[in-house]
Amino acid sequence: MPDVFLGLGSNIEPRSEYLKKAAAELAELKAVRVKKTSSVYVTKPYGGVEQADFLNAVILINTSLNPEELLKKILEIEKKLGRVRDIEWGPRKIDIDILFYDKLYYQSPNLQIPHPEIKKRAFVIIPLLEIIGEKKLLIEGKDLNYWLNQLEMDEDEIKLYSDFPEFKQA
Repeated sequence: MPDVFLGLGSNIEPRSEYLKKAAAELAELKAVRVKKTSSVYVTKPYGGVEQADFLNAVILINTSLNPEELLKKILEIEKKLGRVRDIEWGPRKIDIDILFYDKLYYQSPNLQIPHPEIKKRAFVIIPLLEIIGEKKLLIEGKDLNYWLNQLEMDEDEIKLYSDFPEFKQA
């Protein structure tokens, strides 16, 4: 089964509970096996809308679902946990993004893999680097360290919040 990296984020309290619930919902899917999770990071909001800080993490899963089937399940989980899409880049109880799906490059009207915003987001790159091990993940032919070095970050833009022990696995 392919390795798939998912990004999770929440900035509506209880933020950490929404991350835990999303991870648990993913783990309960018959076609998904959670392999590893990153630590949780506190991050500044992205996109220009004034709002509370986010908690972000990355989860590595294996799945027999194709990208569109996985997206459908993710959207069902977001809805179940109360995600409302009323303000673009706005506050959210939970956000789950497909970041990488093995080495697949995929584009449809609903989905682009790798996620097109990864290279702009330290809150995705840092947790990805934490859990990828020896695996090389490339965007436009360049690895994640290259993209991280391109970002201009303030010292308080991303900070370690906690481990995510419920699913931290090797």
